[in-house]
Amino acid sequence: MNYKVGFIGCGNMASAIIGGLIKNTPVTPNQIIAADAFEAAITRAKDNFGISVTTDNKTVATNCEILFLSVKPQYYETVISEIKDVLSPDQVIVTIAPGKTLSWLAERLGSNIKIVRTMPNTPALVGEGITGVCKNELVTDDEFEHVMSLISGFGLAEAIPESLMDVCVSVSGSSPAYVFMFIEAMADAAVHDGMPRAQAYRFAAQAVLGSAKMVLETGKHPGELKDMVCSPAGTTIEAVRVLEQTGFRSSVMEAMAACTAKCRGL
Repeated sequence: MNYKVGFIGCGNMASAIIGGLIKNTPVTPNQIIAADAFEAAITRAKDNFGISVTTDNKTVATNCEILFLSVKPQYYETVISEIKDVLSPDQVIVTIAPGKTLSWLAERLGSNIKIVRTMPNTPALVGEGITGVCKNELVTDDEFEHVMSLISGFGLAEAIPESLMDVCVSVSGSSPAYVFMFIEAMADAAVHDGMPRAQAYRFAAQAVLGSAKMVLETGKHPGELKDMVCSPAGTTIEAVRVLEQTGFRSSVMEAMAACTAKCRGL
């Protein structure tokens, strides 16, 4: 049987993608096959999604139209060397590894292989991811549009030049960690001031969710939205003053610059 979509690797990101495909695209469970070296991972994928599973990477690589390489970056060399001889020029290979460029991938997969490089993020697990996407010259416009439609099943997808892929890692791929730290810090402060912890997490998380939604839906500059909250001589501008005094924005920018630099060195 030829499957429409295959996955090598059944971790959290693969699970997010598979769940999004089944829920939000025409792809059905019987059109998906996945492989993983760990029995527990493929058992979980089979039980959760009803897809076909195997421990044999080559079985997946030879039986799908679109193949997601959803293993960690350090395993790419090993997996590619295992499957490269059974790949077809008709397939599209989709990668999700930071630092692995289209040229690096082509050198190892073969110069005749169609490659789409992506950078998703973990909010894909709740259908709210954003993924940067680029392709090599062998991928047709129709094929790229099809891959983009699949990726849109678990959040937003935007085509970007490959030169921005490392920036995409710092601004979206890694940034949920910064946001989680921010939510945790706000909740800690609320607990310090007397709010129960579970309630503090709800208030902090909903404030971040609602604020992000305002940026996306109003189209207003974040600075304008910030100014709307800051009344003259009020509580919010006092908090903003302290954040600026302690280098809040500079800290975020420096962290993201370090993340981008790290990615470029992978």
